[in-house]
Order: sequence, then structure tokens, then C-alpha cells
Amino acid sequence: MIAMLKGKLKAHTGNRGILDVRDVGYEIFAPTRTLEVWARAEDPVEAYISTQVREDSITLYAFSSDTDRQGFTVLLTVSGVGPKLGLACLDAVPIDQLRRAVETEDIPALQRINGIGKRTAQRLALELKGKLPAVFNPLDHSDELQQQHTPRPDANTLVMALSRLGYSKTEIDMVQRELPGTGVEADDPISDRLKAALRILYTRR
Repeated sequence: MIAMLKGKLKAHTGNRGILDVRDVGYEIFAPTRTLEVWARAEDPVEAYISTQVREDSITLYAFSSDTDRQGFTVLLTVSGVGPKLGLACLDAVPIDQLRRAVETEDIPALQRINGIGKRTAQRLALELKGKLPAVFNPLDHSDELQQQHTPRPDANTLVMALSRLGYSKTEIDMVQRELPGTGVEADDPISDRLKAALRILYTRR
């Protein structure tokens, strides 16, 4: 898989760009603001690549840092978030601001991202907490302080999480009945149990 490319941006429209690497043009998709910066660069730029392979296509998503690339990869683990929406998240806000919104459960801030509704914003806050990469800043200790004062979620918060996502008591009861059959244990991390619960709910639609 391609992990990094170094070259000159030859053209871009919206999130799509063409990166010239030694006279070979690679089609890439990146945050618009990143492409605009690369377009103005006189020297070759380094593009950190997330390669997404499907049955009918291989698509390169490019980022200006490996931290952004890691954040994009983590976003794709959220139920209902594909590459297009993941890219929209990083196009709307820098990774450090996205991480802060997730850790503080700032749902209104997440909803300001194009394509993110209330339920998806709540899902992002629940499933991504503690997973997005941190941007190192030696003068910023806010994340460290937050980790010291923010209580860890209790092991039995699945019902509360599903309720906050808007699911009814009937749906939640059904999930609790069927969850043991998926192989997910009661003491597994809440993120794993929530993903399994959402898969059950999606298949029952």
C-alpha cells in the first residue's frame, strides 16, 4: 500500500487533486484547505496517504501530516462513516479541534460539520472518545488536565448510550436480548458493545 507521496500539486477541484510524482500523476482526495496550501507551495509537498480499496476502485486520500491520516483512519471505524464523510470532518475542522469536540462531547460543534446530523454527532462522541490522535503541543496541557478530571465511562453504559442516540426502549431491549449471541461479552469495552448493538439495529431496519 502507498503510505506517502512527495511531489507537486498540478491541479485541484474541490477535494480532488492531481499530485505529480516524478512525472506520474496520482489522483488524490484531500481536505480542500490542504490542497489550497499545496497549490501555493513552490517545493514538493509530502502527502501522507490512506489507501482505500474496494472491489471496483482504489482511492488515495491524502493529508499534510501522519496525524491527520491516522485521524481519518479512526473516523472510518465509526458506524455509518465512510471516506467521504470522514474527509468532510477533517475538511471542516483541524484534527485537534475535532478531538477536543469528541472528548468534551460538544455535539453542536460536531453538527456544524457538513453531513453530520445529531445522531451521527452523538455516535462520533461515543465511539471516538479516547481514540483520535493527539496533536503534540508542549505549551498545551488541556488534554492532560481533561484526562485527569474526566471520569471514565462506567462499564454498563450501553443502555444510556443507545438512549442518547434516540433508540426506543423496545429497540434497546431487543439489542440486550440479541447481543450475547454476537460473541460480545458484557465486560468488553463500551465502544465494541456499541458497534455490535448498532449492527443489530441496522440489520433489523
